[in-house]
This record gives sequence, structure tokens and C-alpha cells, in this order.
Amino acid sequence: MNKYRKLVTVLAVLLVFGVFLWIARPVANSGDNTPAIGGGPTATSVLSATEGSYDFGSISMAKGKVTHVFKVKNIGDREVKINKLYTSCMCTSASLLTAGGKQGPFGMPGHAAIPRIDTPLASGGEAEVEVVFDPAAHGPAGVGRIERKIMLENDGGATLAIAISATVTP
Repeated sequence: MNKYRKLVTVLAVLLVFGVFLWIARPVANSGDNTPAIGGGPTATSVLSATEGSYDFGSISMAKGKVTHVFKVKNIGDREVKINKLYTSCMCTSASLLTAGGKQGPFGMPGHAAIPRIDTPLASGGEAEVEVVFDPAAHGPAGVGRIERKIMLENDGGATLAIAISATVTP
């Protein structure tokens, strides 16, 4: 009976280890979905931003939130759908502004569900991404240099990243 128990224990450990290895296995990447910072599209993206990043300079927590609007264009030869819009931190929110109206604000995944927005953008069409940064969101520990990203995912599976930065003072 003791040998049987040892055998079952060893098999259970091997099974758990095998499941762990299967979950942790690398997954082949079929394309370059690395977010393009600087306004350029990824290899499969047809979205491009006229400016890839914006520096607010020195901003004060006491003066509250700051806003910047980025222009995004579909440089492809077909309509594209913007599926998701999200940010890299809970201190930053973004809204999509199109001829059809405003969608958002959207924040960081994990703090709230990021819904699919499936907003079409015609070839040559433009939209705006309104970014709001709250310098007081991290409290007193949030002073100093910050950099945040805003990501737009399209129906082609590509992601365009735009960025903001600032130096936060009390």
C-alpha cells in the first residue's frame, strides 16, 4: 500500500509539472504586434498618429488633471475597426472622438473591463484620442517623471501606442 501511495504521489507531481510547462510554453507570434511608438504603424497596422508622444512638461498635482488630444488616421486602403482603447495606468484615461460621437473614457485593463468598441474608420478617415492624466491619482508618492501609454487595437490585431509624459510636482 505504501508503494502505491508513493507512485500516485509521483504521478500527481509529474502531472502538475507537465501542466505548468504546457501553460508556460512560448506561443508562436504570427506577426509583429509590438506597439509602434512615435506615430508609425506596426507591420500590420493601418492606424497612424500625427504625433506619437506628447510631453506636458512640469505639472502640479494641486492644479488637477491635464488633457491632450491626439489625431489618428487610417492610412490603409480599406475600412478598419478600432476594437479597443486602453491605457497603461489607472491615472490616465482616453476617449475616442469620431464623427459618430465620443466613446469612453477608457482606462487600464484590470481596473475596469475594457469593452470592445468596434468603431469603423474609413480609409483616409481621421479620429481623435482625448487623453486625460490625473497627476494626483498616485498621491504624494506620484511626484517625479512619468511616462504613460495609450493603446488602440484594430480588427487586424495590430496595436498603435501613443504616449504622454510629464514631470509631476506637488
